[in-house]
Amino acid sequence: MSGARLGRVLVLATAASLVLSACAGGTSSSGGGDASTIKIGFMGDLTGENSGIVIPPNNGAKLAIDEYNAKSPKVKIELKDYDSQGKPEQATSLIATAVGSDKIAALIGPAFSGESKAIGGVLEQSKIPSVSPSATNPGLAKNGWKYWHRVVANDDDQGPGIAEFLVKAKSPKKVFVLSDDQEYSVGLAEAFTKSFTAAGVAVETDKFAKDASDYSSTVAKVKSSNPDIVAFGGYYAQGGRLLKQLRDGGVTATFATGDGSLDAQLITGAGTAAAEGAVIGCPCAITTEGDQKDFATRYKAKFNVDPAIYASEGYDAATAYIKAIEAGNTTSEKINEFLKTADFKGITKQMKFKENGEPDSNAIFVYQVVGGKIKLLGPAAEAKLGS
Repeated sequence: MSGARLGRVLVLATAASLVLSACAGGTSSSGGGDASTIKIGFMGDLTGENSGIVIPPNNGAKLAIDEYNAKSPKVKIELKDYDSQGKPEQATSLIATAVGSDKIAALIGPAFSGESKAIGGVLEQSKIPSVSPSATNPGLAKNGWKYWHRVVANDDDQGPGIAEFLVKAKSPKKVFVLSDDQEYSVGLAEAFTKSFTAAGVAVETDKFAKDASDYSSTVAKVKSSNPDIVAFGGYYAQGGRLLKQLRDGGVTATFATGDGSLDAQLITGAGTAAAEGAVIGCPCAITTEGDQKDFATRYKAKFNVDPAIYASEGYDAATAYIKAIEAGNTTSEKINEFLKTADFKGITKQMKFKENGEPDSNAIFVYQVVGGKIKLLGPAAEAKLGS
């Protein structure tokens, strides 16, 4: 462990040194503030086990930038992907290249909380703004970072939103909260625990390793506890396996989880019968209707699939940078200054950032697996569970 930590520190130091010694601003072409092309990075799990919740925001960002470039602007944007596979150590290595040799002006992402925590310091030292479409760990906003932003509510909103909905819908007497050991998973599980406890519900907890495949010990604990609800903090790759083993082990309690599991692969991982009735919360509304109808049409025309989780948030994150560049801001620091005062109608909400980088809006939505498909039930305060 000590060697891994030392290696990570050296990489972080190298990345910061590379950027700070390079020409500030992250522009390509003529440099300074007079670039004809600006590089913006996108970092997240694009090929790993949880890529299903990162490919959609990556597509959303691509759509926004392609639409912008199609207008033949004076300053074009080049989107460069950095596939971290959701691994903090991989993100640490990639950011050295992104801010060092590639000289990105800004970053969309990282998509996950663990990788966001791992590279946030480098981005801050390098004065490179970042806007995550999906990282929800509350602690990210408590680092004092001035270049960090996200467009979704954090788990201190998501956890209570889901828990309060379930308390109202199910009147549970006992909840078993589970997670693996990833940054996001632990944060959401802690939010669940605090929220259910505050509501007077008895809570038991357990945690397992991210790469574990046999959850029999955890299943035995849950079965012995006989809870009314099992609340899982984690991603769908682990959630699907867990749910299958819980059902195979005779646990019939309502299964509830958060945005990291809002993907059809939760159902395929658990099996259709096991996943039926599962409740999933998210600081996102996935819809092809209303304000998102036009976006959904354009998205499907380009990618031949309906928008999925965080597709519209990826579009909004990219749009924040586009608006900065359209306003004549072509260096990293000027783009970051623009973000402080950004206030525009996005696909998902009115886009405005608080001083700590959090979004101004924090609505939570509830979904349920019904008939083998994930169905949007509506805002947590209004949603009703299916039978």
